[in-house]
Amino acid sequence: MNQAHPLAWHSALSSVSYRQRVWLQDRGSLTRRIQDRCAHFRVQRVFQSLSRVYEDESMMMELRANELALVREVFLYCGEIPVVFAHSVVAHKNLRGAWRGLSGLGNKSLGTVLFTNPRIQRTPLEFKKVGDGHCLFDRACARLSMKPKHLWARRSLFTLHGQSILVTEVFLPAILDLPL
Repeated sequence: MNQAHPLAWHSALSSVSYRQRVWLQDRGSLTRRIQDRCAHFRVQRVFQSLSRVYEDESMMMELRANELALVREVFLYCGEIPVVFAHSVVAHKNLRGAWRGLSGLGNKSLGTVLFTNPRIQRTPLEFKKVGDGHCLFDRACARLSMKPKHLWARRSLFTLHGQSILVTEVFLPAILDLPL
Protein backbone atom coordinates (compact mmCIF):
# COMPACT_ATOMS: atom_id res chain seq x y z
CA MET A 1 0.00 0.00 0.00
CA ASN A 2 1.33 3.45 -0.90
CA GLN A 3 1.46 5.61 2.24
CA ALA A 4 2.13 9.34 2.34
CA HIS A 5 5.47 10.45 3.67
CA PRO A 6 5.07 11.28 7.41
CA LEU A 7 6.32 14.83 6.81
CA ALA A 8 3.92 15.42 3.91
CA TRP A 9 1.47 18.29 3.96
CA HIS A 10 -1.43 18.36 1.50
CA SER A 11 -3.02 21.04 -0.65
CA ALA A 12 -6.53 19.59 -0.27
CA LEU A 13 -8.58 18.48 2.71
CA SER A 14 -10.22 15.08 3.03
CA SER A 15 -12.45 13.54 5.72
CA VAL A 16 -13.13 16.91 7.33
CA SER A 17 -16.45 18.14 8.69
CA TYR A 18 -18.08 21.23 7.22
CA ARG A 19 -17.33 23.27 10.38
CA GLN A 20 -13.66 22.24 10.31
CA ARG A 21 -13.39 22.99 6.59
CA VAL A 22 -14.79 26.51 7.03
CA TRP A 23 -12.14 27.32 9.65
CA LEU A 24 -9.25 25.56 7.90
CA GLN A 25 -9.80 27.00 4.41
CA ASP A 26 -10.42 30.64 5.35
CA ARG A 27 -7.52 32.64 3.87
CA GLY A 28 -8.28 35.80 5.82
CA SER A 29 -6.88 36.70 9.22
CA LEU A 30 -7.58 33.88 11.67
CA THR A 31 -6.96 36.35 14.50
CA ARG A 32 -9.62 38.73 13.14
CA ARG A 33 -12.09 35.87 12.60
CA ILE A 34 -11.71 34.70 16.21
CA GLN A 35 -11.85 38.27 17.57
CA ASP A 36 -15.14 38.81 15.71
CA ARG A 37 -16.64 35.79 17.48
CA CYS A 38 -15.15 36.27 20.92
CA ALA A 39 -15.89 38.87 23.58
CA HIS A 40 -12.50 38.33 25.26
CA PHE A 41 -9.73 37.40 22.81
CA ARG A 42 -6.10 37.22 23.83
CA VAL A 43 -2.76 35.89 22.64
CA GLN A 44 -0.38 34.18 25.05
CA ARG A 45 3.19 33.63 23.93
CA VAL A 46 4.57 30.37 25.32
CA PHE A 47 7.88 30.10 23.46
CA GLN A 48 10.20 32.35 21.48
CA SER A 49 13.82 31.59 20.76
CA LEU A 50 16.42 31.19 18.06
CA SER A 51 16.30 27.47 17.33
CA ARG A 52 16.79 24.81 14.73
CA VAL A 53 13.55 24.02 12.96
CA TYR A 54 11.82 20.81 11.95
CA GLU A 55 13.02 19.13 8.76
CA ASP A 56 9.88 19.87 6.73
CA GLU A 57 10.00 23.54 7.80
CA SER A 58 13.66 23.83 6.87
CA MET A 59 12.94 22.43 3.40
CA MET A 60 9.95 24.71 2.85
CA MET A 61 11.90 27.80 3.93
CA GLU A 62 15.06 26.75 2.06
CA LEU A 63 17.24 27.01 5.17
CA ARG A 64 20.73 25.55 5.24
CA ALA A 65 21.45 22.62 7.55
CA ASN A 66 21.60 23.84 11.17
CA GLU A 67 20.63 27.40 10.15
CA LEU A 68 18.90 29.08 13.07
CA ALA A 69 15.49 30.67 12.89
CA LEU A 70 13.30 32.58 15.30
CA VAL A 71 10.59 30.19 16.45
CA ARG A 72 7.57 31.74 18.13
CA GLU A 73 4.67 29.80 19.61
CA VAL A 74 1.45 31.24 20.98
CA PHE A 75 -2.00 30.15 22.01
CA LEU A 76 -5.00 32.14 20.82
CA TYR A 77 -7.69 32.23 23.49
CA CYS A 78 -11.39 32.93 23.46
CA GLY A 79 -11.98 33.86 27.08
CA GLU A 80 -10.10 31.26 29.12
CA ILE A 81 -10.26 28.56 26.44
CA PRO A 82 -7.42 27.98 23.96
CA VAL A 83 -8.77 27.66 20.40
CA VAL A 84 -5.59 27.74 18.26
CA PHE A 85 -1.92 26.94 18.77
CA ALA A 86 0.26 28.94 16.36
CA HIS A 87 3.87 28.19 15.48
CA SER A 88 5.85 30.63 13.33
CA VAL A 89 9.34 30.42 11.90
CA VAL A 90 11.46 33.18 10.35
CA ALA A 91 15.12 32.78 9.34
CA HIS A 92 17.48 34.57 11.73
CA LYS A 93 19.01 36.53 8.84
CA ASN A 94 15.55 37.95 7.96
CA LEU A 95 15.05 39.50 11.41
CA ARG A 96 17.22 42.39 10.22
CA GLY A 97 15.24 42.73 7.02
CA ALA A 98 11.56 42.54 6.19
CA TRP A 99 10.63 40.88 9.50
CA ARG A 100 12.75 42.99 11.87
CA GLY A 101 9.86 43.84 14.20
CA LEU A 102 8.75 40.27 14.85
CA SER A 103 11.05 39.50 17.75
CA GLY A 104 9.36 42.24 19.80
CA LEU A 105 5.74 41.12 19.36
CA GLY A 106 5.39 39.65 22.85
CA ASN A 107 1.71 38.78 23.40
CA LYS A 108 0.57 40.71 20.34
CA SER A 109 -0.94 38.90 17.38
CA LEU A 110 1.28 38.12 14.40
CA GLY A 111 -1.88 38.01 12.29
CA THR A 112 -2.43 41.70 12.88
CA VAL A 113 0.98 42.43 11.33
CA LEU A 114 0.56 40.02 8.41
CA PHE A 115 -2.87 41.17 7.31
CA THR A 116 -2.40 44.94 7.60
CA ASN A 117 0.43 45.22 5.07
CA PRO A 118 -0.90 44.87 1.50
CA ARG A 119 2.62 44.09 0.17
CA ILE A 120 2.75 40.80 2.09
CA GLN A 121 1.96 37.83 -0.18
CA ARG A 122 0.63 34.49 1.07
CA THR A 123 1.23 31.09 -0.52
CA PRO A 124 -1.60 28.54 -0.82
CA LEU A 125 -2.55 26.75 2.38
CA GLU A 126 -1.27 23.27 3.15
CA PHE A 127 -3.04 20.92 5.56
CA LYS A 128 -2.09 18.03 7.82
CA LYS A 129 -3.84 15.89 10.40
CA VAL A 130 -1.41 15.64 13.33
CA GLY A 131 -1.56 13.09 16.12
CA ASP A 132 0.28 11.69 19.10
CA GLY A 133 4.04 11.87 18.66
CA HIS A 134 3.97 14.75 16.15
CA CYS A 135 5.95 17.64 17.66
CA LEU A 136 3.27 20.26 17.00
CA PHE A 137 0.45 18.02 18.26
CA ASP A 138 2.20 17.44 21.56
CA ARG A 139 2.92 21.17 22.03
CA ALA A 140 -0.62 22.16 21.00
CA CYS A 141 -2.16 19.75 23.52
CA ALA A 142 -0.16 21.21 26.43
CA ARG A 143 -3.08 23.47 27.48
CA LEU A 144 -5.89 20.97 26.89
CA SER A 145 -7.55 19.09 29.75
CA MET A 146 -8.27 16.14 27.42
CA LYS A 147 -5.94 15.13 24.61
CA PRO A 148 -7.83 14.44 21.36
CA LYS A 149 -6.89 11.62 19.01
CA HIS A 150 -5.74 14.13 16.37
CA LEU A 151 -5.89 17.81 15.40
CA TRP A 152 -5.96 19.57 12.07
CA ALA A 153 -3.19 22.00 11.19
CA ARG A 154 -2.59 24.33 8.28
CA ARG A 155 0.41 26.32 7.19
CA SER A 156 1.53 28.83 4.60
CA LEU A 157 4.38 31.19 3.85
CA PHE A 158 3.98 34.94 4.07
CA THR A 159 6.54 36.81 1.96
CA LEU A 160 7.69 40.42 2.02
CA HIS A 161 10.61 41.71 -0.09
CA GLY A 162 11.63 38.13 -0.93
CA GLN A 163 11.85 37.08 2.73
CA SER A 164 9.42 34.56 4.19
CA ILE A 165 7.85 33.62 7.48
CA LEU A 166 6.21 30.22 7.86
CA VAL A 167 3.03 30.23 9.94
CA THR A 168 1.48 26.98 11.13
CA GLU A 169 -1.83 27.00 12.97
CA VAL A 170 -3.10 23.97 14.87
CA PHE A 171 -6.86 24.11 15.44
CA LEU A 172 -7.88 23.03 18.94
CA PRO A 173 -11.26 21.33 19.60
CA ALA A 174 -12.89 24.46 21.10
CA ILE A 175 -12.59 26.33 17.78
CA LEU A 176 -15.62 24.32 16.61
CA ASP A 177 -17.72 25.83 19.42
CA LEU A 178 -17.35 29.32 17.97
CA PRO A 179 -20.00 30.54 15.52
CA LEU A 180 -19.14 30.24 11.83
